[in-house]
Amino acid sequence: MTILYLTLAILTFQQVPQQYDGRKGNTVVDIPRIESKISVDGVLDETEWQSAVVLSGFSQYQPVDGRPASDSTEVLVFYSPNAMYFGIRAFERHGDVVRATRANRDNIASEDNIQILLDTYGDARSAYVFSVNPLGVQADGTRSDRSGGGAGGRSATGGGTSSINFLDGNVDLNPDFEFQSQGQLTDDGYVVEVRIPFKSLRYQEGPDQHWGIHILRRVQHSGFQDSWAPVVRASASFLGQAGSITGLSDLDRGLVLDIIPSATARLDGSANDGGDWEYDSGGRLSGDVRWGVTEELTLSGTINPDFSQVEADVGQVVLNERFALFFPEKRPFFLDGIELLETPSQLIYTRRIIAPEAGVKLGGKVGALNAAAIVAVEDNQYSSSGDDNPVFAIARLRGNATEDITVGAVLTTREDVSDYSRLAGADIRMNHHGKYFLELQAVQSWTEVDGSAVSGPLFEATWDRTGRSWGFNYSVEGVAPDFRAAAGFVNRTGTVDARASNRLTAYGAEGAVFETYGAFGTVARTWNYDDISAGPIEGRESLSPSATLRGGWSLRGSFGREFYGFDPNDYADYTILTAPEDTSTFVIPGKEDNQYGGSLSVTSPTFQYFTATGRIGIEDTPVFREASGGSSLSLSATIDLRPTNALRTTFQVTRFQLNRDLDDSRFSTETIPRLKIEYQITPAIFIRFIGQYASRERAPLLDRNGNSILVDGEVDTGNTSNNISADWLFSYRPTPGTLLYLGYGTLLEDAGQQRFRSV
Repeated sequence: MTILYLTLAILTFQQVPQQYDGRKGNTVVDIPRIESKISVDGVLDETEWQSAVVLSGFSQYQPVDGRPASDSTEVLVFYSPNAMYFGIRAFERHGDVVRATRANRDNIASEDNIQILLDTYGDARSAYVFSVNPLGVQADGTRSDRSGGGAGGRSATGGGTSSINFLDGNVDLNPDFEFQSQGQLTDDGYVVEVRIPFKSLRYQEGPDQHWGIHILRRVQHSGFQDSWAPVVRASASFLGQAGSITGLSDLDRGLVLDIIPSATARLDGSANDGGDWEYDSGGRLSGDVRWGVTEELTLSGTINPDFSQVEADVGQVVLNERFALFFPEKRPFFLDGIELLETPSQLIYTRRIIAPEAGVKLGGKVGALNAAAIVAVEDNQYSSSGDDNPVFAIARLRGNATEDITVGAVLTTREDVSDYSRLAGADIRMNHHGKYFLELQAVQSWTEVDGSAVSGPLFEATWDRTGRSWGFNYSVEGVAPDFRAAAGFVNRTGTVDARASNRLTAYGAEGAVFETYGAFGTVARTWNYDDISAGPIEGRESLSPSATLRGGWSLRGSFGREFYGFDPNDYADYTILTAPEDTSTFVIPGKEDNQYGGSLSVTSPTFQYFTATGRIGIEDTPVFREASGGSSLSLSATIDLRPTNALRTTFQVTRFQLNRDLDDSRFSTETIPRLKIEYQITPAIFIRFIGQYASRERAPLLDRNGNSILVDGEVDTGNTSNNISADWLFSYRPTPGTLLYLGYGTLLEDAGQQRFRSV
């Protein structure tokens, strides 16, 4: 009998998997290798899962770090020669509150989800993100701890600018990686099975691998985010607090070769002077090729890259803007490996390559350096001669000098026969004392157009403290008047900007109504680059309180004072019509001082069927086109409806109205409603409609005395317009890595505000 008991005890012990409890600090994981391949069906019933290690002991990360997670989570992990497997058991003890729908890819932010972050180089600088909702719907991308902007999108991290909720780093969901997932709801939560093939990853060369790993769980009904590795807010690096994976060896990526052909047709129509419609049609073939040269390097090529997913940019308020607006990159060729192109300033912005005919890109790891290079040939319509093809060349290098110091370099050029725009720069980021980082950047540009050559520098310095209860972000940036970045997004030159932000955060007791609350204050000044001694030309002081309430409600406010000056160069072609045949010089006034304003925004929790957010802003706002005073009212609202598992509707509207101080007359109005409807017919078939209407009206220009303004000798008569766009998309994804898009887009333009009769 004793022998029998002993035998049973040994068998039972052998079946108990190795546990790695995050709260106990057991975050160095030696994962087992299993040679067999299993099916991904959302049911963890294969015998291979009995040999997997288990990651458990999650703790809360948001809204309050350091507390044990309210609901338990277990993540089973093992790997095979060509893939890593994750089996997720997410327990929910609060009843039927799990949020999950058959959403489209990358559209699960408002649902319960699990995020798997893999830092395949183990350098705590960037990581792959693989996220799944309870039904296995996927989102993926990359995450960086940097505070700069990527080539296609913008980001910001830090202690002084993030107010209450610590920002989740620079997360870019534009890249798509091949991986498999399947999930299901259960009586006590949900279960998801995930397979990540090594062919989707770039990683270190060599037989043995050491990776960083984070597992995060988002619980929508409570607004909590849990982490397996015990993460604290008081740190300059989120990825630096990751757990680690050991035991990976002899990985097999196989052949990494993707071929993506596409075809685009267009039909343009417009009314001629006689009122008859005339049409112009055309089409083109395009394609991308992607080859994994090594485990660390990927070579890509493209011909006529296009927006393979037909979707218009989200409308923005434009009538009172002084500078160019930012729109994110969408073309797959440029999105792949876009995290390698990040710089502290937006020195690389691939949408500057407006219509490339062909391009080649190399990205990945070269020795100790992260490297990316792009060469693209642009359509001749964007050449100064109209006959030649401009050439863009972009290179970005970044590497770790030490564990806490990262150095980088950037080179870009646009060559157009004898015209050129080139820049070279270097940057360094130093993490110190756990909570702080210092980032420095110096850049020089050289530009020649039509035989006229100019050059100028750009410099930037940022010091940041990301503490739990208080933090700061201090920065200064100078951009010379003659600085040019033909391959970047630097929308204002000739200024020096300084900003100081300080943050205070408090935390409520467990179960309190206010889970976090606090505020950050900011003081900012802008000087003329060539005449700093003359004093600031713009500035603001603001206080921005915010709070996170129990259940997931979020409140944010801001109020402050600003002042503005008017640049004489913007009004060089202005004169005043004082009588039918008489004009006078346009006099540029002094600063618009003591411009007060405030805003308030409210975001609801993620309820079962909807999420909503709204914002109102009332401010003193200069009318920059007239160099006069004004006041503005801005309204925006978004509601995300999920009536069924397969159907999602998002409606958003933006309204901006600007009145003159002169007589309280209306200078401009902009109204932009946007409707998106998505329907997941089957897990493989998806359809989407996006409709947007942009109504804009601007009154004729008047000076401060009510006289008409002439621009280049012509009386400005104002303008009105409305544009209607409608985009349809059919998506078929029969297997991971195989995707068919069929899209149709239309844009109708009319010169009359809110008028459709002639459209």
